[in-house]
Amino acid sequence: MIKQSSLTKSLILVVFTALLSLELNAQQDPQYTQYMYNTMSVNSAYAGQREVLSITGLYRTQWVGIEGAPKTITFGAHAPLRNKRLGLGLNLVSDQLGPASETYVDVNFSYTIPINEITDTELSFGLKGGFHLLDTDWSKGIFQYPDRLFNDNLNLFSPTVGAGVYLHSEKWYVGLSVPNFFRTEHYDGIQESVATERLHYFLIGGYVFDVNENTKLKPAVLVKGVSGAPLIADLSLNALFNDKFTLGLGYRWDDAVSGLAGFQVSDGLFIGYAYDLTTTGLSNYNSGSHEIMLRFELQQLGRIISPRFF
Repeated sequence: MIKQSSLTKSLILVVFTALLSLELNAQQDPQYTQYMYNTMSVNSAYAGQREVLSITGLYRTQWVGIEGAPKTITFGAHAPLRNKRLGLGLNLVSDQLGPASETYVDVNFSYTIPINEITDTELSFGLKGGFHLLDTDWSKGIFQYPDRLFNDNLNLFSPTVGAGVYLHSEKWYVGLSVPNFFRTEHYDGIQESVATERLHYFLIGGYVFDVNENTKLKPAVLVKGVSGAPLIADLSLNALFNDKFTLGLGYRWDDAVSGLAGFQVSDGLFIGYAYDLTTTGLSNYNSGSHEIMLRFELQQLGRIISPRFF
């Protein structure tokens, strides 16, 4: 039993180090498979674009079966103001990774100007501001380099300021954003220490095709860039049937393939689910990643909102 326990701990350490290498070398911010329904988390200019009060909650558990793997909870709420050109939103994120717990709190503000009334094309500018908290508990986990750890647990506070632009019409959208211009501290699972976050860039885009009266098809892409690391691309293709039921496929470059499903329970409630199957060597040690999302929208009194696919 002692040998088996030691072997299990060694295996967990090796796998955990490998998965952190994949996760942190590519990007340091939380990642989402249902990014197309969680746009404000990556681009502040999206605040208010649903034209109603929109509230989204998302839970993601990554690499199920590996102790200490990432777990992320996201809450977002945004709405247009009376001016309708102005949008305001709040985004909260709790991210757990090994011995580290990170919390993001951001307020998002957008301003939209019309570009072409015939095609209903608009350009939105966004700003976000808030803070980031990093807390560590070194009693959790097994460390390969225990001498690199701090003597005491850390509680670090950092301000965050970001910006984005979002060009869109009724059929397509494209956006570019930098979630945070300031440097913040993150837990680095490779070095088993605290490292400074690099500047992130996010490019999003999508287009809605009307296949027939009851079917819409939407390809979408999210490209993530971090200085000093390769680009990471998330590709997806979702089909919407009768404005009620959604089915889709996704692919995260050199990382995972995904299946997505969603159901419009009522005019104001949408439920989405995504499953990621790892395509790397980690597939031997985990049963995949799960993500569930709820979106509630409070329609304006006396106003019927046409179905939106983004």
